[in-house]
Amino acid sequence: MTSTPQRYAPFIELCSSLFSDKSVEMIAHALEMACRALDGMQRYDGSPLVGHSVATATIVASEVGLGRNSVVAALLHDAARMGLIPLAEINSLFGEAPVGIILGMNDISKIRTKTDKSQIDDFRDLIITYSADPRVILLKLADRLEVMRNIDIFPAEKQMRKCWESMNLYAQIAHKLGLYNIKSELEEISFAHIEPRAYTEIAQKLEESAQRREALIADTLAPIERKMTESVIRYHIKSRTKSIYSIWRKMQKQGVPFEEVFDIFAIRIIIDCPKEQEKMQCWSVFSIVTDFYTPNPERMRDWISIPKSNGYESLHTTVSAFGEWVEIQIRTERMDEVAERGIAAHWRYKGVGGGSISHEEWLARLREIIEESDDKSGLCERLDAYATHREVFVFTPKGDIRKLPEGATVLDFAFDIHTSVGSSCVGAKIGQRNVSIKEPLHNGDIVTILTSKNQKPKADWLNVVVTAKARSRIRIFLREEESKLAKLGREELERKLKNWKLSISIDDAVAVLCRHFKLRTGIEIYGRIVDEKIDMADVKEVISRHIEGVEESPQPSAPVKAASATATPKPNAKNLEELVLGDEVQGLEWHTARCCNPIFGDEVFGFTTISKGVTIHRTDCPNARRLKEQYPYRIIAARWRGETGRGSFIASIRVVAEDRAGMLGTIIETIGKLGVSIRSIGLSPQRDNQLGGIVSVEVGSSNVADMVTYSILRIEGVRRAYRVNK
Repeated sequence: MTSTPQRYAPFIELCSSLFSDKSVEMIAHALEMACRALDGMQRYDGSPLVGHSVATATIVASEVGLGRNSVVAALLHDAARMGLIPLAEINSLFGEAPVGIILGMNDISKIRTKTDKSQIDDFRDLIITYSADPRVILLKLADRLEVMRNIDIFPAEKQMRKCWESMNLYAQIAHKLGLYNIKSELEEISFAHIEPRAYTEIAQKLEESAQRREALIADTLAPIERKMTESVIRYHIKSRTKSIYSIWRKMQKQGVPFEEVFDIFAIRIIIDCPKEQEKMQCWSVFSIVTDFYTPNPERMRDWISIPKSNGYESLHTTVSAFGEWVEIQIRTERMDEVAERGIAAHWRYKGVGGGSISHEEWLARLREIIEESDDKSGLCERLDAYATHREVFVFTPKGDIRKLPEGATVLDFAFDIHTSVGSSCVGAKIGQRNVSIKEPLHNGDIVTILTSKNQKPKADWLNVVVTAKARSRIRIFLREEESKLAKLGREELERKLKNWKLSISIDDAVAVLCRHFKLRTGIEIYGRIVDEKIDMADVKEVISRHIEGVEESPQPSAPVKAASATATPKPNAKNLEELVLGDEVQGLEWHTARCCNPIFGDEVFGFTTISKGVTIHRTDCPNARRLKEQYPYRIIAARWRGETGRGSFIASIRVVAEDRAGMLGTIIETIGKLGVSIRSIGLSPQRDNQLGGIVSVEVGSSNVADMVTYSILRIEGVRRAYRVNK
């Protein structure tokens, strides 16, 4: 094939109406290359495979509104993915931009999603990570929309997978970008195949009630249009019926039948006016509407003064008309274009700058700059478009995705799967390569962990891992091993003291031995007894001399290498009237209790332990009463030094909120405005359409923790927020 088939002439005509002659010439050349490379290849219905590329390019140009480079990439991405056209050739003919877009699209095509809603966010983030150039996401959305418009040509199994992906991944990304038409169409087609019976029932009821709706709309608009005609406001009116999927979701959420969904349709009054007059004229029209109909104050939505986070602007009111509730939306031509096509429409793009921002910030910046820029061809100079690469996305052999921080190793991945897998990890296979536990991971790696029953965590593993989970599990294992040794060592020492008939308690004996051997804790004494690094004859002599009142000096020939000479916590803590946290007390260690996680500013007390110094508890700790009743002689008054915290503490806040779109982003944004770092956040769906979970933040004092808690409580839809022990 040496020329472009005549069937694609309408596509070239479309491009001629949108682009310069030079651009059309390049697009036509790309189309010819695609036709030649894909000649003879067919889709499932027997149509030419190149037809998919042309249809995708058509959506890119006319519905998404991207430029020449994006159209060229859409035409050539399938042929390049199959290796039929070398990327070097594309680069020499069309430049670097189409090649970068093609590479990003091909990376996304390699992702194998699992129909598991628990991993939706991770897959969505992975798609964004592969899209350093924002056009990659937009082209992928166009590609998926074309597939869904022809979904019936695919086998049944492929249909269901593509519908699930479109509903849960691509429609959500389109929503974030404000591409409402694409979002709605993806959802509608997907829903028709996933829930065909529900789709058909709602469609039939919409058809049956269409005539009554049209009459109600005409009657409602009659007085409004008369008054609008008398005014100087230029306008036109549209009405739209809510999508079948949206109606079904509302039925499910509210637990009502079709007949009780009262906002099935909406009337749109669209004003033609300069941007500086938009707010004034929208509110003028609102005044005209309310002159004739009584509005429902609970259904008033002002997204003109404060637009939605995804850029949507409109004034919504629901009024009572002829005994029914009717939703009326008031917006301008500019707002309507955003609502219909997204603010990525008519975007022209030359290149992309570098940077390091989060995925949510990246999407927000994309919306903001596209909306504010008059020169769409110069966006490359203003957009810091690269999403952060501080995360890598790795797959298990079964296709489960795992999100890990950049620099994570095979050992991190093993512990992320399960503690037992990490504890017995001896290496892994990445593709066909055998690698060690230290091997760094990269985006898209498929990792098979190799284990051995004889493997156990080692102290030097802490130098291999970067994730908190892996570090925590390794430390727990090492502590447990240390605890086992300590138990054996303590039992051995108790047995020896009994056999020697020495009148001294085990705790006092340990304190004496720590002083003599220059060790900090009893656990170290017990460990050396088990390892036979301390001779029991020396132990007996040291304790006997202490009982006899003979002054004992540390022996230079002691069988243990001395650390710094410090006393055990208990002798110092005994005579301490008040422990001031922040002041240095020679030989005395303190740490905060895990059971209540005290932070600077909390009311606290100290509890003297046998071998770990003083533990600091909150006065309202769940264990406080028991400790004070059973061990009053171990309690020490304690307070924080100074008026401001030094260092940082982790405060855990439990949040219960409405399960609605954007809630998680609002919480993150609210905390970010306070200048507080989020260490972890985990909110998951619960009963009664609620989200619940823990937000852990890094704070300097309890006052800051209280401020964060209060700020979260003020968010609309948040029902509860309070500090918890964690």
